[in-house]
Amino acid sequence: MGSREVSNQDWQGKHVTVAGLGVSGIPAAKVLHGLGAVVTVVNDGDDERSRTQAAELEAQGIAVRLGDGATLPESTELIVTAPGWQPDKPLFTAAAEAGVPVWGDVELAWRLRGPGAAPWLAVTGTNGKTTTVRMLASILEAAGLRTAAVGNIGVSLLDAVLGDEEYDVLAVELSSYQLHWAPSLRAHSAAVLNLAPDHLDWHGSMAAYVADKGRVYEGNLVACVYNAADPATEDLVREADVEEGCRAIGFTLNTPGPSQLGVVDGILVDRAFVANRQKQAQELAEVKDIDPPAPHNIANALAAAALARAFGVEPAAVRDGLRAFRPDPHRIEHVANVDGVAYVDDSKATNTHAAEASLAAYDPIVWIAGGLAKGATFDELVTGAAGRLRGVVLIGRDRELIREALTRHAPEVPVVDLDRTDTGAMSEAVREAARLARPGDTVLMAPACASMDMFVNYNKRGEAFADAVRALAAESA
Repeated sequence: MGSREVSNQDWQGKHVTVAGLGVSGIPAAKVLHGLGAVVTVVNDGDDERSRTQAAELEAQGIAVRLGDGATLPESTELIVTAPGWQPDKPLFTAAAEAGVPVWGDVELAWRLRGPGAAPWLAVTGTNGKTTTVRMLASILEAAGLRTAAVGNIGVSLLDAVLGDEEYDVLAVELSSYQLHWAPSLRAHSAAVLNLAPDHLDWHGSMAAYVADKGRVYEGNLVACVYNAADPATEDLVREADVEEGCRAIGFTLNTPGPSQLGVVDGILVDRAFVANRQKQAQELAEVKDIDPPAPHNIANALAAAALARAFGVEPAAVRDGLRAFRPDPHRIEHVANVDGVAYVDDSKATNTHAAEASLAAYDPIVWIAGGLAKGATFDELVTGAAGRLRGVVLIGRDRELIREALTRHAPEVPVVDLDRTDTGAMSEAVREAARLARPGDTVLMAPACASMDMFVNYNKRGEAFADAVRALAAESA
């Protein structure tokens, strides 16, 4: 839908407060101003970057209030918030007392869709969202559909909804933050990939976090896709208020039952979207079509396939889309083989749940781990991986927490504890891992922690690992 098709009659003169400058706040402010709303942007920060952004908006006639994100501007009728703003902020308390609704940028995009807008296929979960959405977009493209990977990745939802390009369907990644602030979202079909403790400081409890994830199923039209290995995701389907005829569709790494997608003898099969699901199974693709064919990535592919099939995509397009898909950097990315040892970068494994999936894909492993724990505990992770560990190299501020778990549950595994947090520590970590590894092993960087104690982000951490591996390869050549 082009922006010219969006009616501004409901926005003319409406007083809207946008909470937060940044990747969602600035576009939302500009869109609302363009629709005739009286927009005030509030922002906690008052640094040089914020002042530059504020000057750009003010030049367009948008009011900006820096250094005060707590006070509700007078006459506010609606707040549109950046997804990361926590629900307990004083601004939202004041809004609740004044009866002012709060939307996120996802909710705004949903409300601004024009007549005949592209339906949304939505994906959420603790881990695997981005990969699954990109797989889904690849499958939809292989089916000849006009689509884009949008939401928490790629094209912004506001751009997708209001831009001139027309889409047949959108593959939408949604975080728990975004879902919290999107009360009226109603997807065509949606998937919750998995649930594990994450962002609990933001949500306040695991129950609140899970409830926000479950919002993605509300009002689904065709399919609620859940993970058969994670009963909590199926519980969310049972609790959801969906449209008449919407079905629960499971995915499993095992042989699928009726209304499930699964794996049989290295083949991805569909027993959900076939004429006789009690007796029939439709071949979709082979496990070897998935890059990389790690268990959690196969699960991602099954979830993407389920959403595509719910939208009517033919089996051949599922196969072709999965074959064409290439994972983003730093997600179980094979960097090189050096002296018979594989080096794999999974810097994106920033929590224990993601690291657990990564560790399950290889054996034997020299594991590079550590960073900012964000309140995580590591006993369960270490217990599950202990039998596959050749050795461990620990880096980062909270490495001692992992060291203690290894002492309790894998005391026989050699551990190198690097007492440094500078960026050069990665080169030493790779050298120590190479010393521990034997031909046939995998050196896996799956830190199970955030990166910000040593690196700007997980991308920079992954690049440092890859650079160190390439330097090692050059020396051994």
